[in-house]
Amino acid sequence: MDNRFDMSDVRRLERHLARSIPRARRDARAVTMRGAVNIKRDWRKNARQSSGRHAPLYPNSVGFDIANYGPDIVMATIGPDKGAAQGALGNILEYGSVKNPPHNDGGRALATELPRFEAQMALVMERGLAWGM
Repeated sequence: MDNRFDMSDVRRLERHLARSIPRARRDARAVTMRGAVNIKRDWRKNARQSSGRHAPLYPNSVGFDIANYGPDIVMATIGPDKGAAQGALGNILEYGSVKNPPHNDGGRALATELPRFEAQMALVMERGLAWGM
């Protein structure tokens, strides 16, 4: 019985992944950044329409931060800055109160962006894993 095993394809895959992983990390960060910008833009647009005369400065308080948690985790935090003018109204405007219905400006912006974000992340991963024999 012959126990030989041809490792050439395994080595090729190893080299491919070694090149692909840094590129996939970079591309995933770029997709996350683009998604955060899109959500911020749509949130501001929604807020201008829903809270216009009652909280005219609130839309400008919406922003985002991008953070890396290790090499493989990128997270965007998007929402109103409580230190900005009318930013502290974010919870009331987004989720409502006993006397005010919720506007759901951020929720609608997220729902709009999520399918695009997921599709772009899938492409990043497909490109990273695709290799020819």
